[in-house]
Amino acid sequence: MKRTVTVVLASMCLCVPLAAQDKEKIDQRLAEAGKAFGEIMAVRDKNIPGDILDKAECVVIIPGMVKGGFIVGGQGGRGAVSCRGPNKSGWGAPAMLEMGGGSVGLQIGASSTDVVMLVMNKAGMDSLLKDKFTIGADASVAAGPVGRATTAETDAALKAKILSYSRSKGAFGGVALKGTTLKQDNDANKVLYGKEVDAKNILDGPTPTPASAKPMLQALNQYSPAGK
Repeated sequence: MKRTVTVVLASMCLCVPLAAQDKEKIDQRLAEAGKAFGEIMAVRDKNIPGDILDKAECVVIIPGMVKGGFIVGGQGGRGAVSCRGPNKSGWGAPAMLEMGGGSVGLQIGASSTDVVMLVMNKAGMDSLLKDKFTIGADASVAAGPVGRATTAETDAALKAKILSYSRSKGAFGGVALKGTTLKQDNDANKVLYGKEVDAKNILDGPTPTPASAKPMLQALNQYSPAGK
């Protein structure tokens, strides 16, 4: 009996540092998402055009999605998505996501790729809020224009529900992500918000923003502030 109690107590003690470690990883993921987006937007004439970013309903950021190789299939990464509040009142609390499947074109020898997706309309956002959806099947996707995009490029791109971009080894541009899947990272959301919560409730409702998410939201607000 004494041995059983000892084992139970030891297991309980292990839970605290493991939970704290999970929280650290999620906080780091959010910090990396904000840093990646800020670095991408800071490069003039080679970033996401401001007028397109201002039209986006939500922004998905997957920092360091894949590693190695020229064409990487069946791999993925984790990141977060934030959506605008009512009347574009600012970027709301993020929901954590997982990306996987499909193939992503990379530069040869690339060690890491940051992926950014702009969800351009309500239909795209509804697709995003499914438990799991496949880009290109459940929602149309196009490689997003970069820098000083022409009117023709912009008009063509805005017909898609989602515009996708990637950055590897300093090179940034639009990339096709057809066949890639996105799904809610329920475990990460539970750790981040301290309870089980659906991504739809996070993104649709007035969810308080966790302190660790503020760097990501600051980066979004810097380049596409409230009212845009």
